[in-house]
Amino acid sequence: MAQIELVDVVKEYSVWHRAGRVRRQRKLVRAVDRISLSVAEGELCGYIGPNGAGKSTTVKMLTGIIVPTSGRIRVAGKDPQRQRIELARRIGVVFGQRTQLWWDLPLADSFDLLRHVYRVPHDRHRANVNAFIDLLDLGPFMQTPVRQLSLGQRMRGDLTAALLHDPEILYLDEPTIGLDVVSKARVREFLASVNRDRGVTVLLTTHDLTDVERLCTRLVVIDHGRLIHDGTVAEIKSRFGDHRTVVVDLEEAGPPLEVAGAEVVGVDGPRQWLRFDRQATTAAAVVAAVAEQAALRDIAIEEPDIEDVVRRIYSGDAASTPDLRDDPSRA
Repeated sequence: MAQIELVDVVKEYSVWHRAGRVRRQRKLVRAVDRISLSVAEGELCGYIGPNGAGKSTTVKMLTGIIVPTSGRIRVAGKDPQRQRIELARRIGVVFGQRTQLWWDLPLADSFDLLRHVYRVPHDRHRANVNAFIDLLDLGPFMQTPVRQLSLGQRMRGDLTAALLHDPEILYLDEPTIGLDVVSKARVREFLASVNRDRGVTVLLTTHDLTDVERLCTRLVVIDHGRLIHDGTVAEIKSRFGDHRTVVVDLEEAGPPLEVAGAEVVGVDGPRQWLRFDRQATTAAAVVAAVAEQAALRDIAIEEPDIEDVVRRIYSGDAASTPDLRDDPSRA
């Protein structure tokens, strides 16, 4: 069953530009351009794109904050615009640069107020608070005013606040932005456990591709409001990452190897990195050619880095990038 469904969704904004000293000219800008997307119950889906791609606009339409220009949206079977209050009890939202906590109140008091906002039974609320205190190590600062919390502590508080009412769906907009390495790791572990143990459907928008690789079973990429990839991280690497790298450890150090169809891109003593086009040759062929020239101790295959692949897509280097609006079956 689809928990989140968008069909040919468009969102346009009017932007006014100066066209002379006095006159102004109106221009329509499409923030979201005919996106169709379905997210199943219990899925953890990454939703990524460069600044201005339409990620946050999509999340705001899914929560009912803004209304689409055209198209159809259903969240948990409901229309976010017409049934916004009813839907609010079934979703949780975390915006990385905003907070839903009360700035001058201790964290514990914010959680208690949210119990009344969402009308959560006392026993269930207390059980959730205790569980999240353990999972996110909130105990040492539960009585600290929110304004005195570090960014990482506040983010853990916001994640708890978004989940205290047992939502079915969780929207995360840059939840690890500005966090240190330790805080990011703790947040990732928490999100994975919530998705796995509670079955919460998660839609994650982020610029941190490590979040995507470590958390998401599915990756959706948009650019200029258009859907350009919908699949797994492995699929996007295979589809847009033209090159792979064979790492060989030789018995003895030597000059860069000369292998047809491959290029040595690095040498460190007896270790050499050979980059090749996956469309032109195979890793097996490269290794066989190396073995004919030198004695091998070990080999490894390096897949293209997801960040480099996505950067190529954003910059337009992947010339074969399809527009999935016109052929949804390729998603």
